[in-house]
Amino acid sequence: MKLVTYRASVEGEARLGVIAGDLCVDVAALGAAFEVDLPDSMLGLIDAGRPGLETLADCLEECDGRFPLGTATALANVRLLAPIPRPRKNIFGIGLNYTEHVAESAATLDTNPDLPREPVVFSKPPTAVIGPNEPILHDRSMTKQLDWEVELAAIIGTRAHRVSRDAALAHVFGYSVMIDVSARDNRRAGQWIFSKGMDSYAPFGPCIVTADEIPDPQGLDLWLTVNGVEKQRSNTSKMLFKVNELIADISRGITLEPGDIIATGTPEGVGAGRVPQEWLWPGDVVVASVEGIGTIRHPVVDNSPAEA
Repeated sequence: MKLVTYRASVEGEARLGVIAGDLCVDVAALGAAFEVDLPDSMLGLIDAGRPGLETLADCLEECDGRFPLGTATALANVRLLAPIPRPRKNIFGIGLNYTEHVAESAATLDTNPDLPREPVVFSKPPTAVIGPNEPILHDRSMTKQLDWEVELAAIIGTRAHRVSRDAALAHVFGYSVMIDVSARDNRRAGQWIFSKGMDSYAPFGPCIVTADEIPDPQGLDLWLTVNGVEKQRSNTSKMLFKVNELIADISRGITLEPGDIIATGTPEGVGAGRVPQEWLWPGDVVVASVEGIGTIRHPVVDNSPAEA
């Protein structure tokens, strides 16, 4: 299933939907039509676990494309939000997780040229999240080196504590697209959270594809363009640490809980690694996509203080 968080009108409340062709079906309303209890938020559905997904799947199968009155809206007429508009915890970011990106970072960002022996983990706060078509904020008083990174995001479905690599993927609810926006000139004494975590630095969406539709997350093409020019293109098979390894590693010391998000790292082609270096500026448009999931588009807008 492709699950979304959406608004049906400008002032409407955020709702949980499932995409069915060119329609967005309201999950809670569909449940009400079948007199079963289905949640109205993504986190609610994640918390409902496998029984919640199975109930939703049964309702969709019963409809067979003909949905009860008032439950479906044309997808073109709704506004998609970030699938989880406000994560409960910081997003787990993974640095230097593609071989070529390790090399380009070492050449331009003074990072270690050796391949990491363990995953490099940082975090992005919930306030960094924005949804499809929302603006990436550029504050020239904070950065003049704003960069892009397309990433596969894995969303945890069940509690994971000290899980093995073999068991790790069973804890995944689904997958999405994230852009790890980075202010390269704000890495403070080697600490990345300010560089990675400012407002709007985690574009996220357009949906969450449930894990049953992506049994192997290590074979997905991903790419990113700036102003229509391709900057990144790779495949998740090139990750140094696969999704199951990331889950196993993080859960050794930090319990992963339902709704947690892991942004699994970016391939080569970031602005800092280009010759000459390239940066995002107001007026630019960034588009990122992961095969089988979807595409997000974000304009870069000026958010500098008047005196800057």
